[in-house]
Amino acid sequence: MSAKKGRLDVAGAVGLTAISTLLSFNQIIIKAVNEGFQPVFFAGLRSALAIGFVWAWLVWRGRPPRLNRASLGPGLLIGTLFAAEFTFLFLALDLTSVGRASVIMYSMPFWFAVLAHFGLGERITPVKAVGLALAFAGCVVAILTRPDTGDASLAGDLCALGAAFGWALTAYVARRPVMRAEGSEMQLFWMVLVSAPILILVAPLFGPLIREVQPWHIVGLIFQASVVVAGGFIAWLWLMSVYPAPTVASFSFLTPVLALCLGAAIYGEAVTWSLALAAALVAAGIVLINRPATSVRPAS
Repeated sequence: MSAKKGRLDVAGAVGLTAISTLLSFNQIIIKAVNEGFQPVFFAGLRSALAIGFVWAWLVWRGRPPRLNRASLGPGLLIGTLFAAEFTFLFLALDLTSVGRASVIMYSMPFWFAVLAHFGLGERITPVKAVGLALAFAGCVVAILTRPDTGDASLAGDLCALGAAFGWALTAYVARRPVMRAEGSEMQLFWMVLVSAPILILVAPLFGPLIREVQPWHIVGLIFQASVVVAGGFIAWLWLMSVYPAPTVASFSFLTPVLALCLGAAIYGEAVTWSLALAAALVAAGIVLINRPATSVRPAS
């Protein structure tokens, strides 16, 4: 177990940047693998494979998964919300550009901060309120300024917004007492365990399950389940355990910016001034929302 550090060092900054890059590249992979598998079916297969990887990790750590009755209800709920989040995200990346989907989805801190204010007692400070306004404005700008191109659609944008809602609700349940007591790794196990059958069962409602599968689509699926879902999330948890949580959370501003750049470089997606402005607003909002409150030192 690494000792808790009071501030971010070079190793932490490198690790956080690497994970942000992985999460942005993850959206490129989803869009690519969607060409071989129907999006919701792909999400279900990913969760199903991830069950094994997360289980193996927990066993290796000497903490094999244990499902108890007290966590059954919250566990089913968090898994269902996880399924909804990725249904929307995978559909969004099938219907709109990587950059647009990422910018809109990363408005999530706005929705979570509102939920936390009313349900968790985490008050919205003036600085956080400015961050919320910026993140919300970025989301609005992205949705209302769609270019007349084939890689941007209102349906895709709304699915990305639905993914942001699902992510916020998942995070909210994770912060409630029962799920918080389970720990982050068991939360992840509940998410993939419950979401896998839900996604696979509802997938036929969204069309044929198989499109034009190539070997590299299967490689992308395995990469998603192992490196992204299990490896990336667990690495993020480790960083959260070592460095200040607000500092780690603030680095999520890099993901939509990097996704915007990768979408342009790999898919030739148009980066309009309005979308760049939306990304900047969302990124600035994330930083302010996660900024630690300034403590007032009592007079001597």
